[in-house]
Amino acid sequence: MPRKPARREALLAHLAATLFEAGRDYREPEVNQALLTVHEDFPALRRYLVIGGFLARTKDGSTYRRQQQPGSPGGANTAAA
Repeated sequence: MPRKPARREALLAHLAATLFEAGRDYREPEVNQALLTVHEDFPALRRYLVIGGFLARTKDGSTYRRQQQPGSPGGANTAAA
């Protein structure tokens, strides 16, 4: 994971755009499997995507959805149903 914020954000945006379709809900195992194709530490990637606002997550963490534009950090925990 790049340490520089601009590079990290660019990488996360690329991953979100290439691995997840907009407007589609993903169950956590689907997200994990997609991220595992990129790196073995898929939980960290998933966390960065949610914190960065690239993926929204339901409160119970079972469903994810790609965001059109990244939200503010910590603001990605919206209902996706």
